Amino acid sequence: MQSNVTLIPWLRHVTESNRKRESRPENEKWRLFLYVHLASYLETFETYQPLPNPNLLRIWRHRKTETAFWLAHIHTQMILMETGVIPADAVRKTTLSAKAIIHQKFANKAYYKVEEVEEPAENECPGLAIPQKGPCLYRCHLQLPEISVVSGTFKKKKDAEQSAAEIAYSEDEFLSSLHPLSGHIRAALQREGDLCGLVPASVMAVCDSKLSNLCKAINPKVESNPLLVIQFIMRAAKRLSAIVATSEEKLWIWRQNPYPPEIVESSSNQTSGFPPSTSIEAVWIPCSLEKTVETVTLDVSPAGYYMDVIAKKLGLPDAACVLVSRNVGKASSETRLYFVADQSYLLDPSSDPPNAKDSLHFEESLNARASYLSVQDIYGDAILASIGYTWKSKELFYEDVTVQSYYRMLISKIPSGIYKLSREAVLTAELPLAFTTRTYWRGSSPREILCMFCRQHRLSEPVFTIVSTPINILSESPGSGRKLKVTDLTEEEIEQVNGCGVATSERESAESALTYQCEVKIFSKCQDLIIECFPKDSFKKQSDAVQNTALNILSWLNVYFGDLDMPQEKLNSAAHNFNVRFLHESFFKEFALCRAIHYAYQSENHGIEPLEESHMSLLNTVPGHGVFSLIIEGPDSGVCPSNGSLLFISYSVSLVTEGEHMRQILESSDEFEFEIGAGAVIPHLEAVVTQMSIGQSACFKMDLAPKEFILAAAIDSARSLSLLLSKSCCLEYSITLLRVTEPLEDRMEQAFFSPPLSKQRVEYAVQHIRESCATTLVDFGCGSGSLLDSLLNYPTSLEKIVGIDISLKSLTRAAKILHTKLGKNTHGSAPITGIKSAILYDGSITVFDSRLCNFDIGTCLEVIEHMEEDQARLFGDVVLSSFSPKILIVSTPNYEYNVILQKASLPSQEEDPDEKTNSQSCKFRNHDHKFEWTREQFNRWATEAAAKHNYSVEFSGVGGSSDLEPGFASQIAVFRRMSRPQGDNIPKDVDLAHHHTVIWEWNAPTYST
Repeated sequence: MQSNVTLIPWLRHVTESNRKRESRPENEKWRLFLYVHLASYLETFETYQPLPNPNLLRIWRHRKTETAFWLAHIHTQMILMETGVIPADAVRKTTLSAKAIIHQKFANKAYYKVEEVEEPAENECPGLAIPQKGPCLYRCHLQLPEISVVSGTFKKKKDAEQSAAEIAYSEDEFLSSLHPLSGHIRAALQREGDLCGLVPASVMAVCDSKLSNLCKAINPKVESNPLLVIQFIMRAAKRLSAIVATSEEKLWIWRQNPYPPEIVESSSNQTSGFPPSTSIEAVWIPCSLEKTVETVTLDVSPAGYYMDVIAKKLGLPDAACVLVSRNVGKASSETRLYFVADQSYLLDPSSDPPNAKDSLHFEESLNARASYLSVQDIYGDAILASIGYTWKSKELFYEDVTVQSYYRMLISKIPSGIYKLSREAVLTAELPLAFTTRTYWRGSSPREILCMFCRQHRLSEPVFTIVSTPINILSESPGSGRKLKVTDLTEEEIEQVNGCGVATSERESAESALTYQCEVKIFSKCQDLIIECFPKDSFKKQSDAVQNTALNILSWLNVYFGDLDMPQEKLNSAAHNFNVRFLHESFFKEFALCRAIHYAYQSENHGIEPLEESHMSLLNTVPGHGVFSLIIEGPDSGVCPSNGSLLFISYSVSLVTEGEHMRQILESSDEFEFEIGAGAVIPHLEAVVTQMSIGQSACFKMDLAPKEFILAAAIDSARSLSLLLSKSCCLEYSITLLRVTEPLEDRMEQAFFSPPLSKQRVEYAVQHIRESCATTLVDFGCGSGSLLDSLLNYPTSLEKIVGIDISLKSLTRAAKILHTKLGKNTHGSAPITGIKSAILYDGSITVFDSRLCNFDIGTCLEVIEHMEEDQARLFGDVVLSSFSPKILIVSTPNYEYNVILQKASLPSQEEDPDEKTNSQSCKFRNHDHKFEWTREQFNRWATEAAAKHNYSVEFSGVGGSSDLEPGFASQIAVFRRMSRPQGDNIPKDVDLAHHHTVIWEWNAPTYST
C-alpha cells in the first residue's frame, strides 16, 4: 500500500517542526498523537493485508486487537528516534500482555475461574503408611463471550490466568474481531455515489475511546461536553490533507487515496445472504416536553448504512447531519441518542477548541429529557436506539428499545429506581431504610447502588475511607482511629469492604478488637466535591460500615428526588439527619436538569385521574396507608409475620379502571422475598401482609404510582398509557403469603429451648398475673399482642387489659386477634374470662398518659433492648414514678448467654456463613437491638430504679438456671410497689394528659335481666 509512504514523511515533517521549537506546550504533544492516530486508522483500515514496512510486521498482530492507537504510538516512537528527538535506548517497549489485551476488549465479561489441582506425590519413603500430599497447583478456566479455554497447571494462580489468556489470544475466533470503526467504514464503502467511503465525524468521536482520551488530554472541557471531540477531529483532519479529506460544509471524513478494489468488493460480499431488511424498534424523544415519547421503527438493510436511516427519521439529508451521544446506561451498551447537528460552529476553522466555551450553542432548543438520560447537552428531537458495530463481531449489533426501556432508564437515575430494577419489582420494592444483615438483604447492595448512581450521572466513583478504632479507646479518644482508603486495602480487604469476602482467622482476631466507621465522598468528573457523609455509628465489620454509610447517602438522595420542590431548610435538615453534607452550588449544578424533568412528568400526571372516594370501599381500609377495598381470604393458620421475619409472597399488580371494566397486568412474581419492618416494599403492601397468616390471600387497591414507574413496569406501554388517560383508574394488588422465616433471635431460641423461649416468657408473666389477682393490666410494648392473646386462654381475675406500642402494623394485628377471640368468648355459653374492656393505644412508652396510671400490674417483655439505652432508663423512671403500677414485670436478653445460643443455633439456608465469625461470637441476638445487658448491668439498673421510686425488686428468668453459668437466657425483674406514690410524683393536669391515640377499643356487651 503506497498510502503508508505518504504517512511516514508527514510524521517526520511534523516531528521536525516540533523539535525546532524551544518549548512545546503539553497539549501540542497530545495533538501530535491525535493526528497520528486519526491518520493511521484510515490508512490501515484494510486489515486483510499486512503493512509493507517490515519494521511494523512484528506489531501487526497486536494492532488488530488494541486499536490503531497502539500502532500510531509505535509510528511516533520510530520517527522520533530517526529524527534524533529522543535516543533509541530511551524508548520503552510498549508490549501488553495477553491478559491486558483481553481486559481491554472484554472488561468484566472475561471471567477467570482458578481451581486447585493436587498432583500425586512421589513416594520418597517406601512402606510409609501415611499418605503423602503432592504440591498444590492451579488451573484456570477462562470464559469469554464466544469461547472458553482451560490452561495447564502452574504453581502460581497468576501464571495459570496468564496462560489461559494467551491460549484465548491465539484463537482465530478471538483475533478475527475488528475495531468498531471498521464496521462504519465497511458500511460507508457500500454507499453509492458521492457518499461512498464517507464516514461521519460524529461516529469517530464516540466509537474510538482513544480519540476521546487524547482530546481530553488536550482540553479537559471535553469531559463535560463530548461534542468538542468533533471539533478536534475536524481540525486534525484538515492538518492531514495529504492523507484524509474533509468537507467544507458537512462533518465528513474520508481517505484521500481510494481503497483498493478488492477491499471494497470484500466489504460488499460480507452482506450477501442476509435478509433484505431488518426492523429495529427505537424511541422518539421530542424536544417539547408537552409531547410524549413514542416508538419508531428503523428499517435497516444489509447494503445500507444505519446512520443514513436514522438521519432520514430525523428529517435530515444524510448521516453527516447526525450527532451521536455517548453510551446511555451501561458502559458496554450500544444504546445512544441520535440528534440534529448544528454544523456551523463545529466546522468553523476560526474557533479554537482549547479555548472553546463549555457548551456549544445550537439553534435547536435543549432536549431536557434526552440530556437528562445522557448527561450531556442534546438539542432538538432525538432518537434513542441500541445499534452499532462492536468488537465482538463484524456484523451490525442491534436490540429493540421500547418505551418501557426508556422509562426504565429514566427511573435508573434515582437510587430507589436502581434498587427496584435490581429486584425486578418496580411497583412493589422500595429501597430499604436500613442495612440489617447481608443475609436478609435482597437486590443490589447499597454500595453497588451508589456506584451505579454515580455512573448514571457521570460523577466520579465514590471514595470510601475506612476509619478503624480500637474498642478499648472508644470512650477515651474517639478521634484517634486509623484512616484507610478502600483503594489502599489488600485484595482480601477490598473483597470484605465490598461485602463479598470471608475473613481469615488472623484477620478475625484482629478485627475483634476494632470497630469501624466509613466516610464517603462523591466528586464530579472535574474533581469538585459534591457530597460527603461520615456517620457516627460504628460497626464490627468493615463491610457493614461501608454499606450503612452508602445507604445514608442513598436515603438522603431519595428524599431529594422525591420532592424536588423541597425548601432549602428542609433539605438541609434531612441531610443533617443522615449525616450528609453537600456543597449547594456544586450539587445543584450537577442535578440541574432533574427539576425540569420533574415538572414535565408532574404536568403529565395532571391528566390522570385517581378513583373518587365514592368508588372506594371505605369499609375495608388500612388507615394512614392509602389502602382501600381490602379483602383477606382463607383460614387463619396462626403463623404470622413479625418484625425481622423474612417473608415469601406471590403477587401481581394490575392497572384497573373505574368499575373494573378494563384491566392490565403490569407486574407479577411467583416468589418474592423481603424482610418485614425494613421498608423493603411499599408501605401499602407491608401494612396488608402484617395482617395475614401463611396461606392467606389478599386483594387491595391503592392510588396510582407515578406515571414513569407504571410505564417502566408495563410491557405494553401504549395500552397502559391509554388506560391512564382514558378514565379514573387505580392499582390493584393480589398477594398470597407463602411462608415466613422467623427472625434470627427466634430461630436461635427455638433451636435450644423447648418450648421456645418466647413462650416461656409469656407463661412466666401469665403465672404471676394469675397469682396477683390483678383486675387491670397494661402491656408496655405489646407488639402483635402475644401476651394479651395468651391471657384469654386462661381464667383470670382481669377485667380490663390495655396494650400500647408505636407500631401501627403490630397494633393492627393485635386488634384483629383480640377482636376475634373476645367475640367468640362473648358468644360462648360459658366465658372463660371476665374481660369487660380492652384498649390498644398508639404511642411511646416513655411519654406520660394519665389513662395508663395506677394499674394493678404492668408488663414489658423483651422491649427495652429495642430502645436506645438512655430511653430505656427513661422508661424505668416514667413507669415507676408516674404510671406507678402495683407490680411491674420487665424481661430483657442476658447478653452473657448469647455465645451459647449462637453455638447451638442451627444454620439455615438463608444464613450467611460470613456472619458467624469468632469476632462476632457475642453479637446481639437481633439486628434491631440497640443494646443487651449483662446480669450485672441489668441488676444495677433495676436495683437503682426500685430504690429511687420506692419499689422492691426480685430477679428471676427463663431458659437456663440461676445456679449455672451464664444464668438465664432471658433475665426478669419483678418490681413491687411498697407504698402509694406521693403527690409530688403525680403530674399536674392529669385529666388533660392524653398523648396516646386509641387504635382499637372493645367493651363487653351488657345483657338485661
